[in-house]
Amino acid sequence: MSTKGQQVIRNWYKQKKWKQFTFQQEMEAAYLAGQSGLLNAPTGSGKTFALFLPFLAGYINEHPKDYQTRKNNGLLLLWITPLRALTNDIRKAMQSVCDDLGLPWTIGTRTGDTSTAERNALRKKLPEVLLTTPESLHLMLAQKDYPKTLQHLQVVVVDEWHELLGSKRGVQVELGLSRLKSLTPTLSSGERAENVNRQLRIWGISATIGNLEQAAAVLLGNDFPKENVRLIRSDIEKKITIESVIPHQIERYSWSGHLGVKLLPQVMEIVSKSNTTLLFCNTRAHAEIWYHAILDKYPEYAGIMAMHHGSLDNDLRKWVENALHSEMLKLVVCTSSLDLGVDFRPVDTVIQIGSPKGVARFMQRAGRSGHHPGATSKAYFVPTHSLELMEGAALKEAMLAGIYESRDPVLLAFDVLMQYLVTLAVSDGFYADAVFRQVKTAYAYADLSREEFGSLLDFIVYGGKTLSQYDEFLKVEIEEGLYKVNNRRVAMRHRMSMGTITSEVSLRVKWLSGGSLGTIEENFISKIKPGDNFWFAGRSLELIKVKDMTAFVKKSASKKGIIPSWMGQRMQLSSQYCAVIRQKLDEVAHGLEKDIEIKALKPLFDLQAKESCLPQKHQFLIEELESREGHHLFFYPFEGRQVHEGMASLLAYRLALIKSATFSIAMNDYGFELLTDDFIPIKEALEEDLFSQENLLNDIQQSLNATEMAKRRFRDIAHIAGLVFTGYPGQPIKNKHLQASTSLLFEVFSEYEPDNLLVQQAYNEALAYQLEEFRLRAALQRISTQEIVIKTIKRPTPFAFPILVDRLREKMTMESLEERVAKMTVQYEK
Repeated sequence: MSTKGQQVIRNWYKQKKWKQFTFQQEMEAAYLAGQSGLLNAPTGSGKTFALFLPFLAGYINEHPKDYQTRKNNGLLLLWITPLRALTNDIRKAMQSVCDDLGLPWTIGTRTGDTSTAERNALRKKLPEVLLTTPESLHLMLAQKDYPKTLQHLQVVVVDEWHELLGSKRGVQVELGLSRLKSLTPTLSSGERAENVNRQLRIWGISATIGNLEQAAAVLLGNDFPKENVRLIRSDIEKKITIESVIPHQIERYSWSGHLGVKLLPQVMEIVSKSNTTLLFCNTRAHAEIWYHAILDKYPEYAGIMAMHHGSLDNDLRKWVENALHSEMLKLVVCTSSLDLGVDFRPVDTVIQIGSPKGVARFMQRAGRSGHHPGATSKAYFVPTHSLELMEGAALKEAMLAGIYESRDPVLLAFDVLMQYLVTLAVSDGFYADAVFRQVKTAYAYADLSREEFGSLLDFIVYGGKTLSQYDEFLKVEIEEGLYKVNNRRVAMRHRMSMGTITSEVSLRVKWLSGGSLGTIEENFISKIKPGDNFWFAGRSLELIKVKDMTAFVKKSASKKGIIPSWMGQRMQLSSQYCAVIRQKLDEVAHGLEKDIEIKALKPLFDLQAKESCLPQKHQFLIEELESREGHHLFFYPFEGRQVHEGMASLLAYRLALIKSATFSIAMNDYGFELLTDDFIPIKEALEEDLFSQENLLNDIQQSLNATEMAKRRFRDIAHIAGLVFTGYPGQPIKNKHLQASTSLLFEVFSEYEPDNLLVQQAYNEALAYQLEEFRLRAALQRISTQEIVIKTIKRPTPFAFPILVDRLREKMTMESLEERVAKMTVQYEK
């Protein structure tokens, strides 16, 4: 028998002439039974309604006769999203439902874009439903009397949990939930929050990833009773059609970036046949390049094309999003800023430029088209070099086989925990034992020792062993066991610095006549001078002056100008994606040509087989080449650029132990090159177990400047932990000063406090994230079981050529590189 709330929801579905899917019915039953867990459903399948409507049903069940009467309910539902852009669509959808049901509620939002007036209003009275981000959740925890504000909270929903999992923002969510679970419904200000509120329901919404069960465990924490946990999977299969854009002519000597824009006519033919297209680029710089190229060759798209990326001004991004909704735009060139669940119904086509680096990422982007239940998503893959076409075949294979990447959770992020402890101290303060017990319930800190926790407390109170003489590090005071921040300046600076997203110091780009375009990194602006032209936000601009961390510009008539670059992290090929690429290569080696992409690459593969070898699954290929530059060794693990960087340095170190030599290293996603002046005894090295895992950690540290890598990681760690202040709004501290401050702290800790937890974390992160030590170890294990095939080649093969060009790229301008490559290609084709 259905409840009053369920009847109301059923009637709403009927009025909309919508069908309630099976997974939505399961979700409703689980929620109303008081359970928590994870909802896994494809994009565009009604995930938001699947959770929001059961919440409304629960409220109506509690107030069956007067649910349409205005009440002072307080905050009942907290909805956390990873992107501010998501809140607008979700808010509109929720508000529409409330209006339909006669609920006198206003759905609120609290993000970095929320105005000061709106924030002040939220402090006075919270709505029943609040949409927010992980950072804003912690800002709420930094407010006085927050337990009283949150005392009626019934449910927390974490949207797009797969995007937060595996990041420090995800750890922020874990810590926030550990605190929220500790608040009882009747907790009043001044009381100690130690009793776990089992009534609080926690739900995550996630796209398909390889470790959904673990994702649920991370979200709910270590203390959640298993009998109350549900993993609900949608029975709706999202239909996605993928088509690779095949170049009219396959170049046998291909190199990264040589295709891309050359395929513009074929790309624009797709755009012309579509209603609205999202063209995804992997970087902001590439988005600027493609937008400029389209505008240059197809000026008729001016006014019906726009650009969207994270460095553009918020008002510009909102205009683009609204224009997409209103069907005003034919094409939007974008980055990951439009990856997640924004609902743009008019979009019927997605184009991915270059390797998506992972199956899940491509699915996420493809799902931006046909973003409603039952619709088919249409996605095109555009290679930036010939060999990348193999990835198009791999994408189709992986999606057919249901192969998705896992998101490994972050563990023992001491910097995030240190920030969190100061956050609690800024609000009402905390008692160490109670907070330690709460923190231990978070998956990330299950192995946190009391000694480590005490060390962090010692640091925020006394500055640790080395900084006790400096007042700026003595942030927290202890009053009868209560850890509290009493200094208003410390509290203000902490609130301004909260968060785990770190980036280069940026300058605001403004018209000389007024109005903002967005932000550009200080590193780029420092390389140009007034009068120089550059392209930004799809416009040709002339730099007039730089003043008060603002770059003033005016419109330029010049069609030439440099494209800004941003110092964001390079996207890495996932291990699952790499495995499918190797599988495709094995099929090629066995003469199988079942994919259109592989058939198109036949001239390239035939030349590779003729000049060297197409390695089968049980083989590992090494190529030797003598040239005027010296002795080259090319290795092909097909494990992704980052793993290759670590492996190349490791092998260079081990080879140098056999015969003293200095190596130049180059790599791409498919392989790497070692170049030295003299002969390299590769066979002797193989006999001595070159790919051994023994002494791996020591050899890695010897082969790379581990200290320098850790120092680079420490810069972000110090920022998150609050050891450095990045400046006030409009007055950020210069990049070089921040680097100097963090470098000094790193050196002081390393010399006088070598067991410092933040320094240890920096070394661990350098190994885990920069070198991907786990993947490197797995790759060495795989190679050690394979047959090593060494081929002596007379000229660079199709596999070697792009690696060689990548080495030249570091030394030459793009124009010079293209001329040099053209000459080399003619020479090798003879």
